[in-house]
Amino acid sequence: MFVDGNLVQPVEAESGVKRKLMSRGGTLMMTEVTFEKGAVGALHAHPHEQISYIVQGSFEFHLEGQVQIVKKGDSIYVPSNQTHGVTALEEQSIILDVFTPQREEFTY
Repeated sequence: MFVDGNLVQPVEAESGVKRKLMSRGGTLMMTEVTFEKGAVGALHAHPHEQISYIVQGSFEFHLEGQVQIVKKGDSIYVPSNQTHGVTALEEQSIILDVFTPQREEFTY
């Protein structure tokens, strides 16, 4: 499967947060999430494992009570059912999220 990211339409995930469903297949899926400065990805947990890669900008990343500043080139592993969330520290900060199994509620 090839996906032209320029053709994928973003959806608003939260205020100031836009998500693009980039690829999916088997048990994996990948999304690109763009944040305005100060936008929040609210604290949440889900049964999926997640790896997040910071493509651009920086974030205050919360993971099970730990808080760390992450920036371009950093990555985070989020085990299933662990509470996590972010706040964007720069304009147009971008996270690439990979999930297994797929987040079925993200279908569009």
